[in-house]
Amino acid sequence: MSAHDELQHAHDDHGHDDLGIHATFRGYMTGFVLAVILTIIPFWLVMGHVIKDSSTAAVIILGLAAVQIVVHMIYFLHMNSKSEGGWNMLALVFTIVLVVITLSGSIWIMYHLNHNMMPLMDTSNLP
Repeated sequence: MSAHDELQHAHDDHGHDDLGIHATFRGYMTGFVLAVILTIIPFWLVMGHVIKDSSTAAVIILGLAAVQIVVHMIYFLHMNSKSEGGWNMLALVFTIVLVVITLSGSIWIMYHLNHNMMPLMDTSNLP
């Protein structure tokens, strides 16, 4: 084997393993169709006034949004527990933990600021 063949062989081997999901047209089309469906359903729920209770509609829409995030991660970002030796999944879990802490802390602070900083309305002096 010549040096050129060894270099070509080393160049062709990009360290890819067969543990990850490989991109195929069928996989991309499946992800695209699922993403379109998961976009149309919430739009229909809101525009058609299908669910009258706004809090129930919000929970359903947020659930569909979470499912759509998972669809994008699997079909377009090709993330699974085996890709990159599991480091992608570990980074995702770390990111989710940070986002949950940040959002819940922000909501908690805003609620308590609103509750504690709003002046009490004295209705005894009103006509």
